[in-house]
Amino acid sequence: MPIRWLLFWCGLGCGLVSGGLRAGEPASYAAGRRDFEERMVQAHGFAKEELRPMLAQARYRPEILEAIQRPWEAKPWPAYRALFVTEERVAGGVDFLRAHRETLARAAREYGVPPEILVAILGVETNYGTTMGRHGVLDALATLAFCYPKRADFFARELEEWLLLGREEPLVWSNLTGSYAGAMGMAQFIPSSYRRYALDFDGDGRRDLWHSPADAIGSIAHYLSRHGWQPGRPVAERVLLSRPWPANLRVAEKNPENPTLGKEILTSIGISPPAGSGENERFSLLRLEAPQEEFWLGTMNFYVITRYNRSNLYAMAVFQLSREIRESSLAEG
Repeated sequence: MPIRWLLFWCGLGCGLVSGGLRAGEPASYAAGRRDFEERMVQAHGFAKEELRPMLAQARYRPEILEAIQRPWEAKPWPAYRALFVTEERVAGGVDFLRAHRETLARAAREYGVPPEILVAILGVETNYGTTMGRHGVLDALATLAFCYPKRADFFARELEEWLLLGREEPLVWSNLTGSYAGAMGMAQFIPSSYRRYALDFDGDGRRDLWHSPADAIGSIAHYLSRHGWQPGRPVAERVLLSRPWPANLRVAEKNPENPTLGKEILTSIGISPPAGSGENERFSLLRLEAPQEEFWLGTMNFYVITRYNRSNLYAMAVFQLSREIRESSLAEG
């Protein structure tokens, strides 16, 4: 058994597990755990005697089921924006940008993502690493995999990825905390994203998104690049509609839309595309709730940000926070 896997296993606890129910645990939890155990043995060659004690450490957490049904992205835009685009987060972003200027510049050179976008994502996700989640990652993933039928398959795959990650990394993965959905570290990567996109950007031999701002910066830039970020292109621009929007063209609200509108369509209805956009660039039209409704053109880069969190509100908060951080940084010299 590799030493890193032994550390992972013993860190979780080496007690024996009973197949019975614990107090307060629904029957689906124990049944799901047994089925998952068999799947990991068959698909990945885990030995039951090492896998069973690991899964025994997971606890059913009803508060996680409650939290996932009240996502912040369900809020109206003004309330959502007020959570993230604040003077405090702007100031924190300027400080973070200054403290990690060289690393951010390197990530921008290698992946084409502007520093202010990387900083804003860290600001929205974890307030620059100060709030990385309070739920046990194993508890969250197991509870959702075994007791949340709406997305059970997704979270079972993430639990699978988490256990595989424990085999691969030199970190001790026991007792790690994250979001109610199992997102981890400063960058809030779910386990599958951690395995595919996290980088050892500081060169210390570990991909550590909890303690290494450099790894978090490089990993976010890598993630956005792999999802189609277009260097030098705009993200979004507010527009005023001078005439009614054609009924046959979709208007996106909270849910992301792959950009499909060309310049010729926009021009025909009196909308000028953002400066710096390419001749063949495509856009989506976004409508946001506000004291008065707002319309924005989203580019492919805006859509790429929604691959990080599948919400137009999230991408718009990142964009607007990034703009405030950049302007404040320039103003302060």
